Amino acid sequence: MDRSWMNASRITEEYENGVEEFLLFAQSKAQPMWGKFFCPCVKCGNGRRQTIDDIRTHLICEGIIRSYTKWIWHGESLDTADMSQADDVTTDSGNPIEEMIHDLGQEGFEEAHAALYDNIEVDSKMPLYSGCISFTKLSAVLALVNLKARFGWSDKSFSELLMLLTNMLPADNILPKNHYQAKKILCPVGMQYEKIHACCNDCILYRDDFAELDYCPVYGVSRYRPTNGDSTVLVSDADHRPAKVCWYLPIIPRFKRLFANGEDAKNLIWHANTRKSDGLMRHPTDSPQWKAIDRLYPEFGAKPRNLRLGLATERMNPFGTLTTNHSSWPVFLFIYNLPPWLCMKRKYVMLSMMIAGPRQPGNDIDVYLRPLIDDLRKLWDEGVDVWDANLQHAFKLRAMVFCTINDFPAYGNLSRYSVKGHHACPICEQNTSFCQLKHGKKTVYTRHRRFLKQYHPYRRLKKAFDGSQEHETAPNPLTSDEVYQWVKDVVNMFGKSQKKPSSTSNMWKKKSIFFDLPYWSDHHVRHCIDVMHVEKNVCDSLIGTLLNIKGKTKDGFKCRQDLVDMGIRQVLHPISKGNRTYLPPACYTMSTAEKRSFVNACVISKSHKATLQTSRVLCL
Repeated sequence: MDRSWMNASRITEEYENGVEEFLLFAQSKAQPMWGKFFCPCVKCGNGRRQTIDDIRTHLICEGIIRSYTKWIWHGESLDTADMSQADDVTTDSGNPIEEMIHDLGQEGFEEAHAALYDNIEVDSKMPLYSGCISFTKLSAVLALVNLKARFGWSDKSFSELLMLLTNMLPADNILPKNHYQAKKILCPVGMQYEKIHACCNDCILYRDDFAELDYCPVYGVSRYRPTNGDSTVLVSDADHRPAKVCWYLPIIPRFKRLFANGEDAKNLIWHANTRKSDGLMRHPTDSPQWKAIDRLYPEFGAKPRNLRLGLATERMNPFGTLTTNHSSWPVFLFIYNLPPWLCMKRKYVMLSMMIAGPRQPGNDIDVYLRPLIDDLRKLWDEGVDVWDANLQHAFKLRAMVFCTINDFPAYGNLSRYSVKGHHACPICEQNTSFCQLKHGKKTVYTRHRRFLKQYHPYRRLKKAFDGSQEHETAPNPLTSDEVYQWVKDVVNMFGKSQKKPSSTSNMWKKKSIFFDLPYWSDHHVRHCIDVMHVEKNVCDSLIGTLLNIKGKTKDGFKCRQDLVDMGIRQVLHPISKGNRTYLPPACYTMSTAEKRSFVNACVISKSHKATLQTSRVLCL
């Protein structure tokens, strides 16, 4: 069956006919559950079951997964490959088990895991039971483990399922009996990781010069958890449990694995070969910073396979409840060489580090980032030899951190600019315009009209703002060299119990570890704010104010008192009537009926999201 339609535009007749052919194939081959089939759209990803009509809508609105060329979740066997498809699709049409063995069979892997490599190669050719032609031992375990991960099965339920399947299959089957045995079979597929002990006060990692120490050289506390409540007493060898742990997943082997796949290696040079260049900002490649890097480092920029990475970190509660006082910090890497529709996909988001809780590292996060920075420094200074499966030759891979993406508190932790207080803006710095509210007890930042164009009409408005016109221009952001001059002489002191020197004249409290990267001081933009957090916080404030939600609204009695002190918006000033105080309604104040109408409109718009998406496609 011709499947070239999967790469066609979704508004073409070819694509629509292909969708109908796929649905007919699924209805004739796949086994439905309550009349629903797996949906292969890019949103569901074969992880949810939908009706035929919903699948048709999803495939038209969202698009099909282009790499899903073997419809194994819709009744197609792994061994029944279409010969015509094999001529057109070179990467996805082969046996995925063989491709995995090919990826794992690199020289470096064979040297480190020779016995495991032999085992996985044997398992990939061993039938699940005598006469079985559909599954091998490895493919059966892979399929079951994928289902476990997709639907969130517990280890215990997975072991029970394996025991049931073992009893249902012929007696000579070689299916593993429990989850542990299944993990042992798939052990070579995974990548290595490092478990690094850390001081409970976040001052050092027990690696390199500190690897053999049992006490922290700064505080003298034990490396391991105390058994009697005294952290200065060394526990016995049998009770060695680290006080705090950091998991580091080395990035260099993962980059090598990425280039070992021909399709991934081809996607990594998409920005140089396939990207549409029309002067618009469509990709990080079109940004001034990307072009500046190419100009400053022509040798690096001339090779499109050199990676430019985004780094993101965020507080996470692994227990899923806000009442649990626990804070873990994962560190992710994003590869900006990839096309926009792949860059943020789960497959290509690389977890490089997990900083365990229960306390957050805060400004001491640089201590934990040291292993990652060391590898990034190696990738920049020396490079590593990598095999390109797309072009079939080895090359020297180099990489750099393009920027970081965080919310505002994490911005302060990574850059170590003080994002609290009167001068919290890292752009305006000492020129930050602020006002300390007398009644609201908050610091508010004013004079945002400075960032508008010089002749913008809002600059001349008085009553709508603070009663004055704005004639000044926005302050110029500090350049990378200026920031470096501020921080180059700052002495970094890590640890939760150390008293750090304070300075009111310098808002930069430490020299960021990213300045250990030679190119960091040449970046125009080093740290970026995550738009999602800004949108969420602004939306929460707007909805809370519009609906006058208690505890969420930004319009209350104290706010109106602050307006009186500032001498603005006289129509909103509180009015005292006897023992009561009346707050005049604002232009955004809604009645109870209007609030109900607003909420109902939001509910209806959410329920009709799929219909609106279909209409949008039809309009195109």
